[in-house]
Formats: sequence, C-alpha cells, structure tokens
Amino acid sequence: MTALRGPSVGGTAPPIGESPVIARAHEADLRDLRFRSLIADEDWTTLSPAIRRRFTKRLRPGTSAVYVGHVVETRMSRLGWLLAQAARLIGGPLPTSRGAGLASVVSVTEDRSGGGQVWTRLYARPGGFPQTINSAKRFGGPTGLEEHVGGGLGMSLDIAVVEGRLVFSSRRYFLRLWRWHLPLPGFLTPGSLTVTHGETGANRFAFTLTIRHPWFGTLIRQEAEFRDVVDA
Repeated sequence: MTALRGPSVGGTAPPIGESPVIARAHEADLRDLRFRSLIADEDWTTLSPAIRRRFTKRLRPGTSAVYVGHVVETRMSRLGWLLAQAARLIGGPLPTSRGAGLASVVSVTEDRSGGGQVWTRLYARPGGFPQTINSAKRFGGPTGLEEHVGGGLGMSLDIAVVEGRLVFSSRRYFLRLWRWHLPLPGFLTPGSLTVTHGETGANRFAFTLTIRHPWFGTLIRQEAEFRDVVDA
C-alpha cells in the first residue's frame, strides 16, 4: 500500500509537537486508503481535493456518504435498450430508460461482510417508484478492485487518472459461484464498461457510464451530475 506523503494529500497539519511519522499514521487511521493504494502518487496528486476526499472517506458503522443530483442524459441503442431490460433478471444494474432531467440519489455504505462498499443509486422515473441499482465494490482480484452486481455477475476493474478524472474500466467479467470466479468469454459479455468521475464545480461532480461493444459500438451512455450532501 502506498503511503500518503504528509498533509498535502487531503490531510491536515499535524498538531504542534507531533512528529511527521506519527501524524501520517494518525491520518491513515482516520481515512480509507483502499482506493488510494491502487493509484500512483504522481496520478493521485493531479486529482482535485474533493475527489481525493470522496475516495478516502472512512465510512464507519451507521454512517454513509450521500450525493444528490440529476440525470443529464441517457442514450441507448436498440441493442442497448434490450440489454438493459434483460439485465432486470439479475437485479437491473443498468439504466432502463432514456430519461433526462430526473432526480437521482447515490449513497455509499461500508460492506463489512464483503470487505468493500455498497453503492446504491436511485433514479426517479416519470411514473411509479424510482429505479434502484445496487452494486458492491470489493478490493481484491487480479486488479485489486472488483464490481459485483446481482446474479453472481461481477467484473475486475482497472482504475486510472485521465485528465484529472478517475476512470474505472472493466478488464474481465466473471460469474461468482461460491468461492469460485468463472471467467466469462467475450461473446457472453456486453463489451467494455467505463465509468468516469470528474469534478464540475465546488463539491460537484459528473458521473458518466459507457458500455461499448466491439462490434455494435456504444450501447449505453448515461451522464449524471451530483453534489456532496453528507460528509460522513
């Protein structure tokens, strides 16, 4: 795990009389460094303080991080729409409509049993209840980070910094059966999935989801904008 280099990385100045080593240890105890450990120092420092804070936020039992916003746009090809409807069979992890301008809420809580975090996204719909999308980020596998959705389906994720944004990209899909991870062949997957997290203003960020198939091009692209509500 990469050690933080003093208070310049989203931290605070050490108390008077406290050694830098003790101060860094104290900071590490107060923050969650699991995402941080997957990113090189030179890339991490190019992120805005707000992004660094969101991805080192320690979520203790009974607390959560909450973000509110709205969907800017959702684009789907016909095949993308069919994919989203079929995915309802495993809990509906993809947007199911081309709605825009509708309210959205994201909450993040610690997943103690899975050793990661549970991300819950609510998307309002013109009629009826909102769509709820649940997924779990777990720190393991060949890349150090996995995304788990319903039905045992998951993917290994690469994480990178591109032009000041965090970019999560699928490397491989798998089916989890008990303790086994069974890799899925390419023809059984929707293609590459990419999620970006980029700052758009004071305590505001854009979330962009893209699924692109090697033969059929972009199947789904959704962009939403959020702002920080709870700093847990």
